[in-house]
Amino acid sequence: MRLLGSPTRILSLGAGVQSSTLALMAANGDTEHRLDAAIFADTQAEPADVYRWLDWLESEIAKCAYPFPVLRVTKGSLTEASLRVRTSKQTGLNYLKHSIPAYMKRANGAGGIMGRACTLDYKIIPVQQAAKKIAKVKRGQKTATAEIWIGISRDEAHRMKPSREPWAVHVWPLIDAGMNRKDCLAWMESRGYPKPPRSSCAYCPYHSDKEWLRLKSDEPEAFAAAVAYETRLQASVSQICRLDGVPYLHSSRVPLASVDFNPASTEPSLFGNECEGMCGV
Repeated sequence: MRLLGSPTRILSLGAGVQSSTLALMAANGDTEHRLDAAIFADTQAEPADVYRWLDWLESEIAKCAYPFPVLRVTKGSLTEASLRVRTSKQTGLNYLKHSIPAYMKRANGAGGIMGRACTLDYKIIPVQQAAKKIAKVKRGQKTATAEIWIGISRDEAHRMKPSREPWAVHVWPLIDAGMNRKDCLAWMESRGYPKPPRSSCAYCPYHSDKEWLRLKSDEPEAFAAAVAYETRLQASVSQICRLDGVPYLHSSRVPLASVDFNPASTEPSLFGNECEGMCGV
């Protein structure tokens, strides 16, 4: 649904291939409408190349014909928050509030996946809070006056979800334009722009083997941080009695440092499970 009149148009910027392409398309006048702003929600856990790319992207947008501000917002360190063991005042039981979807290996050998609260708490809510300020949304407002642009491309259309907020509608300009991820890369190349990195936390369990290998070879510090995070996560989970098992970052459920990654793996990207379209774009 498109809004009539002149809604505030804001891009949820993941700083990956699709959202970066959409940002530059808008800044160059290659979209039907212009953007008022872009918002990047920083988990403080992205690989260094994402932050370098974001610096470049922000400066490039400023040079274009239709520039707009790029805001960086953060709730704080997802790493520390997701590892912090809390104790319920009601039950006295320990729990993790901002958990990631790690792969569990239970004592009986059965598998499982931890609940995921990272995207909502550290991506969606910070973007919504910043967008409300930019769009000057009033308390209790029920009328949609803002468009939130999301960089989902045609090959990931299953990730499209309507806005849960009455003051905003979600818009997917890449899908409207019939563009997939390869089309985004082709557009970037046609403009002489470099290839964006994949945007996601260094220790995200949704990484494919190809991405894990890239981190291990191209960004060893990020890979080492993921290995260290896995060890710390296991220590945190061991303090929670209801979580019967050990968490791992790779679907093989073996220590990340010991995984024999398969570069030819055909396993589909699990970012399809990130149905809000906030990560990996």
